Amino acid sequence: MKRRIIEIDEEKCNGCGACAEACHEGAIGMIDGKAKLLRDDYCDGLGDCLPTCPTGAIRFVEREAAAYDEAAVKANMEKKKSPCPSGGCPGAASQAILRQTAPENYAPGISQLQNFPVQIKLAPVQAPYFDGAKLLVAADCTAYAYARFHENFIRGKVTLVGCPKLDSVDYSQKLAQIIQNNDIQSVTVVRMVVPCCGGLEFAVKQALQQSGKFIPWQVVTVGIDGTIMD
Repeated sequence: MKRRIIEIDEEKCNGCGACAEACHEGAIGMIDGKAKLLRDDYCDGLGDCLPTCPTGAIRFVEREAAAYDEAAVKANMEKKKSPCPSGGCPGAASQAILRQTAPENYAPGISQLQNFPVQIKLAPVQAPYFDGAKLLVAADCTAYAYARFHENFIRGKVTLVGCPKLDSVDYSQKLAQIIQNNDIQSVTVVRMVVPCCGGLEFAVKQALQQSGKFIPWQVVTVGIDGTIMD
C-alpha cells in the first residue's frame, strides 16, 4: 500500500539520537552512529520524531510501505521491557570469580572483583561467596573518583554497588536479607561526599538493624577530587 511514512537523510543526520528517543513505536534505531527506520510497519506516520531533529534530516514521503502494525509495535515494546523473558537474564546470573592472584598479592592492573553481579538490585540474597565474606557496599561513583579502588577496597571483599539517587529505591530490605541469610563478617560502606550518597549509608545502617546481627561496619567517604575524607 502507498502511504505517508518518514524518510531519514543519512547525510544530514548527526547521530544525536533525539528522533529514536521521541519515537514511541520503536521504529527508529541508531545504527553505526546514524538514525535508521528499522521497519516500515512500526512507523505510524504521525511524525513525533520530526520536530526533535536538529538538522532537519527527517521528512515525510509518500511511498509503498507495509501498513502500520500496532500489535507488532506493542509486542516489540514489551520485548524491550523484558529482554530476558524466560529463564532470567544471563547477565544477572550469580557467579563467583576465581582469581589466579591471591588477594594479598595484589598486582596493579589485575581486577580484584570476586563476584558478579555487583548491582544491589541484581544481587542474589544468598550465594556461596557471601559465606564468611567481608562485604563492600559502594556508591557507583566511588570507583571512578578513587584511583586505587580495587587495591584498597575491592580486594578481599564481596562487592555490591548502587546509587540511591538514580535507582530511587530503598536498598535496606535487600541488604538486610543478604546479611540475615549469610555469614557476613564485616561491612564497609564507601560513599561520595555528596549529600545524596547519605542514602546508601543510611540503607546499610537500617539493614544492619533489621538483620538483628551485630556486625562491625565502617564508612569511608570519598571526595569528588578522589581524596579520602577524614
